[in-house]
Parts: sequence; structure tokens; C-alpha cells
Amino acid sequence: MNIKYNQLCIRNAEKKDCEQLAVWWNDGTVMAHAGFPNGLGTSAAEIEKQIADDSDETRRRLIIEYNDVRIGEMSFYVFENHRYEIGIKICESDYQEKGIGRVVLSMLIEELFRMGANVIFLDTNLKNTRAQHVYEKLGFRKTAVHYNSWKNQLGEMESSVDYELTADEFCNLNRNCKINERDECKESSMGERSMVSLTLSKKEMGFHLVRFMPDRTCSFLFLLINDL
Repeated sequence: MNIKYNQLCIRNAEKKDCEQLAVWWNDGTVMAHAGFPNGLGTSAAEIEKQIADDSDETRRRLIIEYNDVRIGEMSFYVFENHRYEIGIKICESDYQEKGIGRVVLSMLIEELFRMGANVIFLDTNLKNTRAQHVYEKLGFRKTAVHYNSWKNQLGEMESSVDYELTADEFCNLNRNCKINERDECKESSMGERSMVSLTLSKKEMGFHLVRFMPDRTCSFLFLLINDL
């Protein structure tokens, strides 16, 4: 994946990104709101092994760049019946509270529907009411609430909310949506995709979504609404 809109780019994570990913994942300040205030204690080598298996058919870890500077990460995971789970995290504080999360999430959602996703889903911490507001503005539908369903790194119980989104729901709230117009989405001479523009007001909150899979049997997906 390599999609661009103005100064923003979402591309596949590569070997050269593993050191940066390790810095983010081991930073307790960055990871605290995802339930890991002590960081993950992982290494670039471990992350390199994980992304080596990435593919569009199973999962992808993605890098967010602004003017060629790495500022965060995204991911998607493919499940049966073309159901895609997504994650996003703006890691660099200088790029938080600027609405970037909302823009890149919209870019990713549209691209995944073009790739054949039937449903895009995620979950978020029940405490993150502002995040829930952002999701619902994008068309996500609340499907379940799980009270005291997981523990953070300190052993504290947390609750989560499940959300789902279909292409129709996304397009109904984004009138410029052209998910089904695949032929119109072509690379320009500058290599930029002719993306649909979602107009953002300064009042609209950005958000973080962290998706971490330390191994193939355990995963965490938490929405972070702070500081974006």
C-alpha cells in the first residue's frame, strides 16, 4: 500500500522502519493509553520478523508520513468474509491535535473498501467517549459493549466498545465517497493517488487507534483519543 493525500502518505512498513517502531512501542508515554505504561519491551529484530509475514491477504503494518517524516503507524488485519480490523496511532507529539488521525483513517478506510473489504471493524475503550463520537461521524455503528473485559498492564480492569462500518455506511456520511469507482482512482505523474477529500473542521477531534500483535495468538486493539 502506498496512498497519498497532500503532505500525508500511508505506506507499507519496511525493514528500515523497525527501529522507529521499536522506539514507539517501548515508550511508556506513547503506549500508556493502550494499556502499556511500561512499554512493550520489544526489539527491532522481533518487529522485523513480524512484518516479514505481512501481505494484503492477511495483515499489514503501515507507516504514516507527513512531508516524508514518520509520525505514526496503522495496520489492518484480514478475517473471514472480507472483514478487516484496523488500527491507527499518531506517535509523534508534534503531529497530534491536528486532525491528522481523522484524515489518514478516512484514507485507509476508503482504500480497504476498494480492496474488497465488506466490513471494517474495531473496538475502543469505553472511557473514550470523544473517540466514539469520531467513529460515529465516520459512519461506524456500535455493535456491543464489553464491561470489565480486559486488564491493562497494571492489572486494572477496562471496558470496551465494538464498532463496525460498511461501505454504504461510510459513503452515506461522506458524500464525496467514490469507493466503487475504482477506475477513477489512479496514480498521478507525481505518484499521488487521486484520493477523495474529506473536509475537516478544526473542531473535529482526531484520534489514536493502537493495534498491537506481539505474536500470532494474542492481540490488543484500543482506541486512544488523547492529544491528536
